[in-house]
Amino acid sequence: MKKQDNQSITAPYGNMPAAAPDSAPRSALVTGASRGIGRAIAQALAREGYRLYLTCRHSEKELTELSYRLSETYNIACTPMIADMGDIHAVNKVFAQITDLTLLVNNAGVSHIGLLHEMTAEEWQSLMNINLNALFYTCRLAIPLMLKRHAGQIINISSVWGNVGASMEVAYSASKGGVNAFTKALAKELAPSGIQVNAIACGVIDTDMNRCFSEEELSAIRAEIPADRFGQPEEVANMLLSIVNAPSYLTGQVITVDGAWTT
Repeated sequence: MKKQDNQSITAPYGNMPAAAPDSAPRSALVTGASRGIGRAIAQALAREGYRLYLTCRHSEKELTELSYRLSETYNIACTPMIADMGDIHAVNKVFAQITDLTLLVNNAGVSHIGLLHEMTAEEWQSLMNINLNALFYTCRLAIPLMLKRHAGQIINISSVWGNVGASMEVAYSASKGGVNAFTKALAKELAPSGIQVNAIACGVIDTDMNRCFSEEELSAIRAEIPADRFGQPEEVANMLLSIVNAPSYLTGQVITVDGAWTT
């Protein structure tokens, strides 16, 4: 695997299956795909026959193994790329590998728990780069590819904290609130071009992002959720597939998946 600055790209695993005569092959870019929600989304899209481009920042071994397994299991082409999506230069290099795109899934994200006045400016900027600026970096390059077909979908993975805010997670809440506003505004801009833009606002999903909490803290959070459990990454992936397969009139929506936690 050849290293290029803060990014590495492999040749795609597998081959692109032939499309039906009257249909174009579907392709998707999923950011933050090495684990958790992004991994589940990649698996779900592979089952649907998508040609995949997958990114993550650090977990090169996990991402390449996932890409190889998906290509072998579902007979799809899958390109793993190590890239910091909060770095515009890295995003430009990712899109240099993509000539056609049906679906963009902005999933990469990080959290920060702590008092706002104890957060450094560098920590704030790093979080915003990954959680919010990355949407600008990816969408500005994905949109021209979708305009060629006068069709496409952008789905942003957000959080309920973008709707209601959370103490000790001000930066994260602000970034996800920005994701929600970005989603609604861009949907209005792209609707005349046949491109749908939606977001999924997740509640507590059982992923590594929540490993910072103790068992006692997790139990207390679980007790607040009417569904009496945490969501699974596969449930978010299934919701994403529902949005992908929904009528084209569904756009500009932030759909909450949280077990009635913030209802």
